[in-house]
Amino acid sequence: MYIVVEGEDPGFDIFVNGRSLARHEDALEKLALRLGVRPLIEFFSADENSMALLIEEGAGSQELLRRLPPPQWYSPADGLITVRALLDALHEEPFLLGSESGKVQSELREYATVLQKTSERQLRWHLAVSWR
Repeated sequence: MYIVVEGEDPGFDIFVNGRSLARHEDALEKLALRLGVRPLIEFFSADENSMALLIEEGAGSQELLRRLPPPQWYSPADGLITVRALLDALHEEPFLLGSESGKVQSELREYATVLQKTSERQLRWHLAVSWR
């Protein structure tokens, strides 16, 4: 899972690996719901680039790409609420996700940095999924 920021060039590095977050998405969703915040997956929006990769790998058709709705954009403040709540919970229970908790926390901190910069520039964002 990676962050897409609205516009061509937001003026800062938005790269976050997100592989650990993707691997633990189910557990993170349950944790978010338990904490009363929006799960990260609810910030997902299919964008043309990620869907084109999916189709290129044979999991879909060109027709799907033509019917793709416009991307959904979200407030970075809303994303920060979720990310900070998850970070706080993992700080309180450092082994909640087993041996990968540290990697998940690291990626969440990177998400927080990107979302903070996105907020400062008054831009919007969404999550996308890398199919590779």
